[in-house]
This record gives sequence, structure tokens and C-alpha cells, in this order.
Amino acid sequence: MNLSQIHSRSWAILFARAVLGLIFFMAGWWKVFSLGPLEHAQRLFVGPYSETFLPAWSLWTTGTIVPLIELAAGTLLLVGLWTRPALLALGAVLVVVTFGHLLAEPLYEFHTHVIPRLALLLFILSMPDSDDRLSVDSWLSRRKG
Repeated sequence: MNLSQIHSRSWAILFARAVLGLIFFMAGWWKVFSLGPLEHAQRLFVGPYSETFLPAWSLWTTGTIVPLIELAAGTLLLVGLWTRPALLALGAVLVVVTFGHLLAEPLYEFHTHVIPRLALLLFILSMPDSDDRLSVDSWLSRRKG
């Protein structure tokens, strides 16, 4: 593939995918390998939300799984493999995070945390798969025929 033949939209998708992938990969890396998924669940889910209507099992499950999803989906976005499923998983994480923040604080200002990530996610998700030419997904598609 000649780089001069790549459309600007492909570059835009690559940069958005790389930035979003790095954001989630690094968050997931820290939560999995520095903090630990169980400590993440305890600190950010069980502790703050134990007095809400949410059952403890859901807080432990969600709090433990979110870091793994962030790490895995962030990695997939970085290389451009299974991009759509990774975006859908991260979209679900953003919905869960937004719900949690708004449950704790109904007027939570999520414009610094959620909105930038959501904007990148929606941009990538709204682009045709065929425009993401600088990805493993595209390489595999061209290789198949």
C-alpha cells in the first residue's frame, strides 16, 4: 500500500483509534496490573455504591470486569483488530461509567471524562469499515481477497 494513496479519512480514523485505544489501554493496564481488578472493584464500585439499590454481586462483577474490557478493547483498537466489537464493548463501559457517576451525583460534569472518549468512539463507529485502511482488520480483509 502506497501511503500517498491513503485517503485522509483513513488517517483520521487511525489517529482517533490510536488515541482512544491508548486512553483505554493505559487505564486498563493501570487498573489490572497496578491497582488490581478486585481493588478496582472495591474502591470504585463496591465502596461508593454499596448503599444504592444496586446488588453487591453486580458491583463486584462490573468493577472487576471493566478493567479487563478496557485493557483488551484498548489493545484491539490500537492495532485495529475486531474494531467494531471493541468499540461496542467500550461504548458499553462508557454507558456504565456514566450511569454510575450520575447515580452518585445527578449533575455530574462528565464533559471532561466521558464526552471526549464518546466523541472519538462515535466518530470511529460512524465511519465505514472500508475507510479504516490502516488496521489489521483491513489488512486481513485485503488478504482474503
